[in-house]
Amino acid sequence: MKNNFKTFVKDIIPVLLGVLIALWIDNWNEERKDRKYIDNFYISLVKEFKDTDKEITEKIPYQKALVDSLDFYSNNETLSLLVVIEKAGGVNGPRIKLNYWNALSNSKIELVEYDKLSILTDIEEGNELLKYKLNKLLDFIYSNLTETGKKEKVILKLMMEELIRTQISVQKDIQKILNE
Repeated sequence: MKNNFKTFVKDIIPVLLGVLIALWIDNWNEERKDRKYIDNFYISLVKEFKDTDKEITEKIPYQKALVDSLDFYSNNETLSLLVVIEKAGGVNGPRIKLNYWNALSNSKIELVEYDKLSILTDIEEGNELLKYKLNKLLDFIYSNLTETGKKEKVILKLMMEELIRTQISVQKDIQKILNE
């Protein structure tokens, strides 16, 4: 009986060591794949955020031109909102690209460091807020296109300034990711 036990232990130790080594190699390989996945994710995310940062930077002067036009023509009761908007070059809103973030947040979000995760969620929330404000702005414009009064021009100006502030806030968060 004692011999059987010794034989059993001699036979089981190599099997256990083999299993432990296989588990260690599997864990190491998974960690390597996860690091590669996150590295590729950040490379793609940075490209996407550079495009978004550039688009916000390009759109803000047009938006400020509209704000200036609304301010300049606010007392002119012969020009409608539509005419003022046309003189300023239209209403321009940036497109915030979050494709890679959305893909990651639906799959391997646990691989992202908390600090970066916090910034990315702030960007996503800022994007939702921008969409909401832009929709409200467009609703206001469409329902007041032919209005010529100062009140409508001032309200639109305030809405545009608020939109610009929100974009700048999102852009600052994007730049935090780009600067890391």
